[in-house]
Amino acid sequence: MKSPYVSELEPNRVITSSFLVHSKEIRQKKTGELYLSLMLGDRTGEVDAKMWDNVAEVMDSFDRDDFVKVKGLLQIFHNRPQLTIHKMRRMDESEIAYADYFPSSARDPEEMWGDLRGIVAGIGDPHLRGLLDAMLDDPEVAPRFRRAPAAKQIHHAYLGGLLEHVLSLATLARMAAGHYPNVDGDLLLTGVVLHDIGKIYELNYERGFSYSSEGQLLGHINIALRMVADKLRGLPDFPEPLRALVEHMILSHHGQLEFGSPKLPQFPEALLLHYLDDMDSKMECMRSLIERDRQVEGCFTTYNTALERVALKKGRFLNGGGEPPRARAMAHPGAALEAASAAPDPPAVPVPAADPALAAHPLFAVPPETDFADKLKQAGLAGVRPAAPKQEG
Repeated sequence: MKSPYVSELEPNRVITSSFLVHSKEIRQKKTGELYLSLMLGDRTGEVDAKMWDNVAEVMDSFDRDDFVKVKGLLQIFHNRPQLTIHKMRRMDESEIAYADYFPSSARDPEEMWGDLRGIVAGIGDPHLRGLLDAMLDDPEVAPRFRRAPAAKQIHHAYLGGLLEHVLSLATLARMAAGHYPNVDGDLLLTGVVLHDIGKIYELNYERGFSYSSEGQLLGHINIALRMVADKLRGLPDFPEPLRALVEHMILSHHGQLEFGSPKLPQFPEALLLHYLDDMDSKMECMRSLIERDRQVEGCFTTYNTALERVALKKGRFLNGGGEPPRARAMAHPGAALEAASAAPDPPAVPVPAADPALAAHPLFAVPPETDFADKLKQAGLAGVRPAAPKQEG
């Protein structure tokens, strides 16, 4: 067993441990020297890492999705942990216990698989139950379904995540179908089981999570339709209208055309599947964002592009977590170099002072590209503009 895991790293401690390389970039300092910017991870999370010295000796010895042994110092930089690597090497396959490096569901996959088969066995419609049994009995589909993540990184992005997501949706679907008398529970559950089944081929999940060639070319919706069509060839009595409903739920489960659905949901079960799927994925995304956020202090996470917001760390907030820390000094010389290289150059000419009484006048809020703005510059009033609204997050 590896030690320490990412979740066990402590600031201002020199550590020696092994990680999976999630990303690798070779960058250049202002001096022209090269440094490595890495994202390293294991089953408990990720840590940002930099190697500032002796980079030429190791930079070609490993790549993304390789396993590396590193020795370095963990420090806090810009309110986040950052590992400064002193030494590193690529690891041999014989040194690796894969379970240490890949996040996985907390639930046992065989137990979840048994739950799924029980749900399918309880479906009353013989045609729908026959289709699902044919799919889950497939010796190639079954092991992939038990192992696949539900996404590359947004939600349920861990081994067994797809199965966990489907079971969560099945629980929600049963409650919703019992609440709405016009919803066919068997049809809704069929959509739940099949809507993301194409992800077992869309994604690679042997090392890091990435898209397969088939996933890049077709996407999981088209792959799922092809899988259903393959099984229906062995079910000649399956009603064609029912087939159209099943296929429509797969096609429309993203809910909107701009989100990748070729069709909008056009009957109650399809619409309900979309909203339940969207809710479950967003709730898991927020849970993961809060639990894995690398901000050391403060009550809010970093900005999440999938959710388009930051999230509140409710427990820390209720326990008096306080405000985010003030800007602190650079943690190490390499960090100072990186920050300096990213900083914008100062303006060549300072903005002239202006009468405060003029600052609030709307006359002087003219966009700088107009002819009148040029006259303002000549009059020494350039830069007298209302303050920009405060940008949150």
